Amino acid sequence: MSMNRDMLQQSLDPGLRVRPRVRWGVLAYFLYIAVFYTIFVLNGVDYLRIAESEHTLLLWAVAPISGGAVLTITMVTFYGWWRPSLVEKRRLSRWAMTLPIIMMIVAIVNMLIADFTHITPLMWLYLIISCILVGLNEETIHRGQLIVALRSRFGETGVWLLSTALFSAFHLPNFFLGVGAGAALFQLLSTFGLGSIFYLTRRSTGSLVFAMLLHGLWDFSVFTTNGSSSYPIAGVLVPLLGIAAVITVPIILRREKRRDSAQSV
Repeated sequence: MSMNRDMLQQSLDPGLRVRPRVRWGVLAYFLYIAVFYTIFVLNGVDYLRIAESEHTLLLWAVAPISGGAVLTITMVTFYGWWRPSLVEKRRLSRWAMTLPIIMMIVAIVNMLIADFTHITPLMWLYLIISCILVGLNEETIHRGQLIVALRSRFGETGVWLLSTALFSAFHLPNFFLGVGAGAALFQLLSTFGLGSIFYLTRRSTGSLVFAMLLHGLWDFSVFTTNGSSSYPIAGVLVPLLGIAAVITVPIILRREKRRDSAQSV
């Protein structure tokens, strides 16, 4: 727990309305799931057809994500956790940005080789709104509030593992929404890897905003090229990026812990 001293000091700021506790972070997480998937299901979602038309994007992307945004903003404001959620005082070394940069490049290349002739101006608007809000919502919940809450009890390795596992589990209901067993399992594993990259983005840049932007860019790349690209670069490289992240994060955190121990001595 020694390596988390500065992080805990930030989380235990007496100015916060609600003292960070694991239960409060988990509560916000489950409330977000309830709001998001309730709207999803009530609108009769078919996950594989979300980016099919203006109508499907409005019902199955803009509506549930907007509802989730209202919940997210309300919870963070009520807790008073905006600053510790958005700002990371202890940054990792610069080379920890390697995987986030590669992920950004893959997303851009994936869009450059795609055919966008099927996307109307209104679809572009819905996609942009959805992806901005996805970055805001999911990063604030998983790499924001959950990290603040988990740091009140766990060391940083536990914080990474638990926050990323919950991010992965968030996508589990897609199994029942038209994805299929195989695709749902792949998504479960790949989101753990991608969540690890978003964690590295927060820790290495010192700001959750960059993780939000990367998350939004990645989803924008995936949804805008859904069914339009002959070379789905993002889909091919997701497993490799995920495996690299899952290997890299523990190594970086172990080195950080050793460095902190040496400085303490």
